[in-house]
Amino acid sequence: MPPSPRIKGWCPGAWRPMATGDGLLVRVRPPLGELSREQMLALCEATETFGSGLIELTSRANLQLRGVTDASWPPLMAFLVEHQLVSDDPEAERQPQMMLAPAWQKGDDTHTIARLLQARGSELAAMPGKVGIAIDAGKAPVLGDSAADFRIERSTEGGLLVRADGYAQGTAVSDTDAAVEQLVRLTHWFVDSGGWESGRMRRHKAPLPDWAPADTAPSHGEKLALGEHSEGMVVGLPFGRVAADTLREAVFPASGSQTSISAVQVTPWRRLLLKDCDTLPAVDGLIRHNSDPRLAMDACPGAPYCEQASVATQPLAGKLSGWVETSVHISGCAKGCARQRPAALCLTGRDGRFDVIINGRADSTPVKSGLTESEALDVIRKLGESR
Repeated sequence: MPPSPRIKGWCPGAWRPMATGDGLLVRVRPPLGELSREQMLALCEATETFGSGLIELTSRANLQLRGVTDASWPPLMAFLVEHQLVSDDPEAERQPQMMLAPAWQKGDDTHTIARLLQARGSELAAMPGKVGIAIDAGKAPVLGDSAADFRIERSTEGGLLVRADGYAQGTAVSDTDAAVEQLVRLTHWFVDSGGWESGRMRRHKAPLPDWAPADTAPSHGEKLALGEHSEGMVVGLPFGRVAADTLREAVFPASGSQTSISAVQVTPWRRLLLKDCDTLPAVDGLIRHNSDPRLAMDACPGAPYCEQASVATQPLAGKLSGWVETSVHISGCAKGCARQRPAALCLTGRDGRFDVIINGRADSTPVKSGLTESEALDVIRKLGESR
């Protein structure tokens, strides 16, 4: 079994960057999950000027800049604050990560709840840094498989509910104000019942309090498909990564022609919703078709980008693209950041080589260990032939 990776008990931010294999990683939380076109263009400029020129979209719908140095970080922060991409108050990052279901509209329940929660942010309990909140109050919740410790969702009956992660059902509430009140109360229960020791709600063993019965089922929707959407167009980022010049071309074509894109909403599925866009950008480096096999693959940045990864992951993912017709996870180490749930095929890096895992996670027991990339590909080929 692969050795246990070094797990950090906090998430990087902008004011608290994390040292990685290619420099500092600076994570930007788009306010309410949306950036104006001007802000997105500014982010592209920021990573080219102060980082490596890459932008990553995480499974928590954050945007990451890589390759930042100790010297370039201070001017980067000044630039991000100037363009309202980061708050000028470092304490703002200490509030729990808030992830909104994409395609929300101003004034709908998702947007209203998010604004109410922002206004009452100081009333939330002080919780571990990885704790997050999902606001998913559209007609059918779409963030059920995304990482969050507390969720505000739509029930199968059409009302609102508040659900703690690890429970299939939640507590029905009467309206948006009641939903926020219930969530605030749950955060204090979490801390008072030992949440700091648990770290995350899914690992919390204390039973829910009587005033938070898990007796109302959430409804379920589908994540955004690529292509046309009622709010614009949806494009995918290969393995969650895109070069700044590619994204700039999608948001504002290099030809200088006018585009109707007004804003960009982020998602936890390596997809961007280009609002008010009427034509799917024909830009190399973006995924535009739902049949693209890379959509079923998860690959972390890998070496040399991550200091814990001992293998390059994304080049191998590219080689396997379209070759393996199952869910695929390629992880630089046993931590498995890119995918927490099992995959039909998982390749985990260990000491510069690969372990092959079938129907498991990055830290599961492998069927083959210590393989070079070519040996791993040969094993996968033989497994496919034997089926």
